Amino acid sequence: MIVRGARQVGKTYLVETFGKSHFPSFLTVNLEKKEELHPLFTRMEAWHIVQELSLYFNQPIVPGQTLLFLDEIQACPKAIACLRYFHEEMPDLHVIAAGSLLDFSLREFKHSVPVGRIEYLHMNPMTFQEFLRAIGEETLASHLDGFHIGDDLGTAVSLKLRDLLRVYFFVGGMPSAVAAYAQRHDLLEVQRILSSITTTLQDDFAKYGTRVQQRNMRQVLRYVPKNIGRKVRYVNISRETRSEELRTALDLLELSRIVTLVRHTSANGIPLGAEASESHFKPLLVDIGICNNLCGLNLPDAADLLTVQEGGLAEQFVGQELRSIGPAFEERPLFYWHREEKNANAEVDYLWAHEGHIIPIEVRAGTSGSLKSLQVFLAEKKRDLAVRLNMDQPSIGSFTVQIGDKDGVRDVTYTLPSLPLYLAGQLDRLLHEHFHIK
Repeated sequence: MIVRGARQVGKTYLVETFGKSHFPSFLTVNLEKKEELHPLFTRMEAWHIVQELSLYFNQPIVPGQTLLFLDEIQACPKAIACLRYFHEEMPDLHVIAAGSLLDFSLREFKHSVPVGRIEYLHMNPMTFQEFLRAIGEETLASHLDGFHIGDDLGTAVSLKLRDLLRVYFFVGGMPSAVAAYAQRHDLLEVQRILSSITTTLQDDFAKYGTRVQQRNMRQVLRYVPKNIGRKVRYVNISRETRSEELRTALDLLELSRIVTLVRHTSANGIPLGAEASESHFKPLLVDIGICNNLCGLNLPDAADLLTVQEGGLAEQFVGQELRSIGPAFEERPLFYWHREEKNANAEVDYLWAHEGHIIPIEVRAGTSGSLKSLQVFLAEKKRDLAVRLNMDQPSIGSFTVQIGDKDGVRDVTYTLPSLPLYLAGQLDRLLHEHFHIK
C-alpha cells in the first residue's frame, strides 16, 4: 500500500498510529533520513532487503506480525520498484509506503511501476467534520451525519455551525494547526504553525528543479490564493515570465499536491474528464488555512479580510470537501463549466458526477445570489437537478424559469436543494437518500 498526499497532511502520524495499535511489531524506515540504506534496494530481492533492515535496526521483521513502513519513499525510487517483489516473494509481510513528493517522483520514475501489486490511498487535509470531532464537537459532527434534506437544523445550531465554519476557514485542516486549536484555542499559535508549513512547502521547491523553476513556482504560489475560483491567466501571474514556464511551475505544484486544478469540461456526459480542457482551469490550494496564510491574513484584520475574500474561500472550502468524498482509494478530480460568448457568459462553480448523473453546483459565501448561470447550464444540457451551497438555512424547491438562446425562449423546470456550506461533505449521501438516484 502507498499513501499519497501533500506534505504535512498527517501521513506518517496516521501510519505509525495504525501500525503501533494493530500489529505486534512495527518498524519505520525513513528513506529521506537514511540514505545509507538506499543501496539495499538495488538487488530487488525482498528477503535480502528484510534481512538487512532487520540487522540494521536490530529488530525482527516477521511476516504476518510486522508492519514495515517505508516513509518518504520518493527519496529512493528503486524502493518503489521493490514493492513488486515484496508482493510476490513475501506476500504475508505487510508493507506500507508514503511520500509527500511521490507524484513528482513517479513522473520521473525510470523503472516499471508495479501495477496491480500496489493499492493507493489518497490522504487530504482534515474535513470540516473531522475538525469538529478533533475540537470536541462530536455531537455536532454526528448531527450532520444524520441530517436529511427537508430537516430543520434550528437557528441556534445553524449559528454555532456557521461560527465554527469561520474558525475552520482560518485554521484549516492541516493536522498540526488543528491540534494547536483543539488543545488551546490559540489562534496566534495556529498562525505560527501555518506560517511554518508554508515555509516548509516552499523549501521543498529546491527538490523540484532549477532555480528558475523554483522562482516561477513561488510566483504561481503567490498568485493562487488571491485568485481562487478564477480562470488562470498567465499574464496575470507575471508579464516577464513566458507562459510555458509558468505552466511548468503550475504542473509541478499540482504534482506536489500543493495546488489542485479545477478543469473546465463540456459536460455532455460521464466521465466528466473525457471532455476536460488542458488549457482552461481554476486553481485551488491544498488547504484553506494555508490559503489564508499565503494571503497574509493576520489575526487583527481577520474579520475584514474574510469579508473581502470569503467568495473565494467558500469555493476553496467546497472544493476541499468534494475531494474528500468517497473511498480513500479513489481520487476525485474537480471540474467546472463555463460558456464564453459575447453578452452571454455563464459559469458553474463545480460539476459533480453522482451515480451516472451530472449535478451542477453553485457556491455562494452569503445567503443570496443569482442562479442565472446554473439555469443556463440546465437548459443547455437538458438537466433538471442542481445544488446551491451557501450560508442560508437548508431548503428545497422546484422552479420554472424562461431561458433564451439562439433557438428562442424556453421553459426550464428544475429541482434545487439549497444546503449550508458546512454540509458540502455530505452531498453524495444526501443526493442518494433524497432523490434515490440509481
